[in-house]
This record gives sequence, structure tokens and C-alpha cells, in this order.
Amino acid sequence: MHRPRRPRFIPTRPEEEHRTNRQIRVPQVRLVGSDGSQIGVVSTDDALRRAQDEGLDLVEIAPTAKPPVCRILDYGKFRFAKQKKEAEAKRHQHITQVKELRIRPGTDSHDLARQMDRAREFFADGQRVKFTLRFRGREMAHMDLGRGKLLAIAEKLSDTGWVETEPRTEGRMMHLVMAPGQRKRAIPLMASNPGRAEPPPAPTPAPSGPPPQADAT
Repeated sequence: MHRPRRPRFIPTRPEEEHRTNRQIRVPQVRLVGSDGSQIGVVSTDDALRRAQDEGLDLVEIAPTAKPPVCRILDYGKFRFAKQKKEAEAKRHQHITQVKELRIRPGTDSHDLARQMDRAREFFADGQRVKFTLRFRGREMAHMDLGRGKLLAIAEKLSDTGWVETEPRTEGRMMHLVMAPGQRKRAIPLMASNPGRAEPPPAPTPAPSGPPPQADAT
């Protein structure tokens, strides 16, 4: 038995975001001229003819409108300008990553200094750093020493980074996350309110002894 062939699926390429010219199959469109003028509702054939007369393309820019909105323009230049704008937006995006540095409770001072130097490099690039301290065997009984080691690292790096997440234990791991920069400290109350009224002076005590007597007239 011969089975009917299904229509072949043709994927749309990413750049084909707009229907153009003969791809527009609706009978009427609302046309915008190449200079931005509102021409109004015309037949699709008329819109195509106008675009061809100007040596440009008919581009569907609002397919869900009733009728769809089309504009006469140079589609090649339109796509180039759009891609340039998207590339410029990506260039200004800064993707923050978390760089992991691993240490051990017994890591010597030389290796520890090298890891802190790497952390400073990551901070300079605007990246966050996660210090991971792994405990083995009997080291689990001295996790407080590991916490102290992580806090000592944070203190030494406080000139270039600040603690985003305090040391946290997950199984045999303890993590400390630091972010680049310095956290703004809270301003003391007296400094933040210099115009605060001073307390009133204490009342002057009354003189002791009997009150003076008035002269008889």
C-alpha cells in the first residue's frame, strides 16, 4: 500500500525572521513607505510593485496585525544594522563567573599565598571566587580550624574582595564565596545625623537657706 508522502519540513534559518517579497502571501497589507510615511491598506501585489519600483524589498514587520504591516526598505542593510546592534549589546554585557580555588587544612603558606594571588587576579577581572576546603579522615574533627583558615584568607583579601557567603559546610567540603570590590560599611548614627538636637542642659539647683524676707512698709 502506497502511503502518501508528508510535506517535507524545511527549517527556517535564524536570519529569516521576516517574510519578504513573494514570501508574503496575504491578499492585503498595511504599507509603510521607505521614508516612514503611512501609505495605508493596499493589495500585496500593489505593495510589491511599489517596492520594485524603488529597487527595494517589501518586508513584513508586524505579521500578527490585521492586516499585517509591511515596510519598503533595503532588507540587506536592515539585517546588517540589526546584527551590528546585537553584537554591540553583547560586547557591553559582562558575564560574572565563579572561579573555584581548592585548598586543604594542611596547605602550606607558600601554596596559600599563590592561591590568594590568583584570587586577586580573578577579582581584577570582575569575577567571584569560591574557596573550597576539603577535609579527609580525622580532619573532620577539626572543622573549626578549617573555618578559621577560610576567614583568615578573607581577612587578607579584604582589600580587593568581600565575603559574599560565609563559610558553609557541605559534607566534607567547606565553601567560602567572595566577590570583587569592598562592601560599603554602614555609617555610624552620629555621622549620619549631624544635625541631631543636643540634650537640654540640666536645671540649675535652687540656692539653699530660708527665702529672703520682704521689707515692712
